[in-house]
Amino acid sequence: MTTLEVTLNLPDRLAREAQAAGLLTPKALSGLLKDAMRRRAAQALLEGAERASDAGSKPLSMRQLQAEVNAVRKTRRRASAT
Repeated sequence: MTTLEVTLNLPDRLAREAQAAGLLTPKALSGLLKDAMRRRAAQALLEGAERASDAGSKPLSMRQLQAEVNAVRKTRRRASAT
């Protein structure tokens, strides 16, 4: 676990409301950061799908997708065995 010290400059009202809501605790801030990272990852995925669609790429069938997953797993197993 990494410990960071963060200083926030917030408007007074926002600071009071966030404190009253319990959002300035380490646990709450960790949850907020995790949520933000999930939203960014989802947005990046959607943007990638849109770029692929714009480029004329067609979605993989379930069979093709499973073949890709199997290939990645095989590569990872091989790499971890060495």
